[in-house]
Amino acid sequence: MNYWLLKSEPSTWSWLDQVKVKKTMWEGVRNYQARNNLMAMKKNDKCFFYHSVREKKIIGIVKVVKEFYPDPTDKTKKFVAVDIKIDRVFVRPVDLNQIKNDKRLFNIALVRQSRLSVMPIDKKSWILICKMGGL
Repeated sequence: MNYWLLKSEPSTWSWLDQVKVKKTMWEGVRNYQARNNLMAMKKNDKCFFYHSVREKKIIGIVKVVKEFYPDPTDKTKKFVAVDIKIDRVFVRPVDLNQIKNDKRLFNIALVRQSRLSVMPIDKKSWILICKMGGL
């Protein structure tokens, strides 16, 4: 299993939106590195659900239920989507400052490549962030 982080602006698609629909298509990614990360996702991989912009915090976990396919919102046909569904909610959301202040997490993409919307998370960092979130 691989681990990932998916960013979403709460005003566009929030954790509450995700909770309401349970399963959804993760589409609209228009960055090649993020697209490549979506293409690397496998069924049952886990993803942190991260509220970007104002909140900057991990709210919960979703899992991949359908591997990549052409993004129907992309007229260029260069980008892909995956389907995800709710897995777990964090007891305590983990904000970006907590992550940046933990030296064990200095090397994750969320700190190094803050604009990337889909990024891998190594297993040790995944476990640590889950503990920070009360899981």
